[in-house]
Amino acid sequence: MTNRWQPLVAYVAAVLDATLLGSIVQTQFNLAALSALGAEISFTTRLATTGHDLLGFTPLYGSLIAIMMLGAMPAASVVTRWLGSGAWLIHALAAALGLWVTLWIVDTLAPMPTLIAATRSLEGTLAMMATAALGGWGYAILAYFDWDGASG
Repeated sequence: MTNRWQPLVAYVAAVLDATLLGSIVQTQFNLAALSALGAEISFTTRLATTGHDLLGFTPLYGSLIAIMMLGAMPAASVVTRWLGSGAWLIHALAAALGLWVTLWIVDTLAPMPTLIAATRSLEGTLAMMATAALGGWGYAILAYFDWDGASG
């Protein structure tokens, strides 16, 4: 027996996880790019910029993640049921792939070359996909965890 709120709790946690981690990663990639240009960025500035981006970038990025997860997590659940196992890996891969597709769509529609500067490089794109994968992994843990303590 599963808790009726379990999928919703798992979804919200996955969105928050992927969004917050993704925001932090994109900030650090942007600051690294500025450092590569010669800008000296102190630890205090890094913290302040990260905080600023958590407030300013997170709402937009969170809406992209929320929409992506609405498609990726149910699709991963179907594949998991079909295969009978591998929920954590399947959900992590679905979230990473879902973010890649979402970024491709957004970048195709956005007037600028890329909406999220960190995704201009392969490393940045992979790092952002990894944060989405962590969200998908967390979804699987929460969605498939037996909250009632009953076996089977």
